[in-house]
Amino acid sequence: MLNKVYLRLKKIMKDYYKTIIFLVICYFVFTFPLPYYIYAGGGTINIDDRVVIDGDKDKSKGSLNFAYVKELEGNVASFILGNIIPGYDIEKQEDVELNEDETSEDIMFRNKIYLENANQTAIMLAYKKAGKEVRIKNEHFYIIYVEDKEEDGLRVGDELLKVNGKEIENVEDYTNEIQNHEVGEKIKVTVKRDDKEKDVMATVKEGDDYKVTGVSVSTIYEYKTNPKVELNFKESEGGPSGGLMLTLAIYDKLTKGDLTNGLKIVGTGTISSDGTVGEIGGVKYKLNGAVKAKADLFLVPKGDNYKEALKEKEEHDYDIEIKAIGTFDEAMEYLENMNS
Repeated sequence: MLNKVYLRLKKIMKDYYKTIIFLVICYFVFTFPLPYYIYAGGGTINIDDRVVIDGDKDKSKGSLNFAYVKELEGNVASFILGNIIPGYDIEKQEDVELNEDETSEDIMFRNKIYLENANQTAIMLAYKKAGKEVRIKNEHFYIIYVEDKEEDGLRVGDELLKVNGKEIENVEDYTNEIQNHEVGEKIKVTVKRDDKEKDVMATVKEGDDYKVTGVSVSTIYEYKTNPKVELNFKESEGGPSGGLMLTLAIYDKLTKGDLTNGLKIVGTGTISSDGTVGEIGGVKYKLNGAVKAKADLFLVPKGDNYKEALKEKEEHDYDIEIKAIGTFDEAMEYLENMNS
């Protein structure tokens, strides 16, 4: 019996050895990991598909869009492509990853919180600029970064509830309690983790200006708005760089007129509560994605981002208008004047 199986396998190997070798090579090329990340021009996301506001009749003839960067995991295939395809760049993982103790889940959660922060700022600013009702109805405090993980200590994703038995009503409650203890002391922190309350310990450390526990905390707000707004982003869509465009899209839906004037407008840039537009990374990849998507206009933060975008446009002779934006008001006024 075994001899028959052996002869059968031998015949298969003899008849199909070329195919087998080819499949083994393909498996190696596409799965063997390399310590690199490959970055390239991404694409665009129509914000109208992500924002739903009660009473909105979708009056815009054009569209307001995010731009994103394509990031590939390093393997033999992507490394080869990164070296031969123009516009693809390669970076070592050690130059990108700041904390070797972090997991991919930690990074994904932090990006999700960054997106939530950008969304909240965009909602608050757009509603205020449009003269619509918006107020905070609840707050949540999440750990988004842990410098050194302690055994049974704080973890990325924890929601802060209490510190030494005291309810945390704002981030300052947590920070102030830390100042009451000596460096090296342990404090008890009650968190929500996996939908369950849990007590963990955090060590007080010496910071630059005050005592810390080696974590970063981000506040997530729940808003009450009129009209009601709903944002439907996918799990993979994270980061703060879409803040400007989201604010414009919400404002456009809340007000009369059409900011797009029938154009496909792509942009990037963070947004702060006072309307300031902040610089971001990966501008040339986002511009490349906007061009591939046949956008008419690319909005980009003033300063180095704008200079990088202009340089990329000139080098590739892109047929797209680029506008530097410093504040939300500048963007709004530019689009409104362009329409007139």
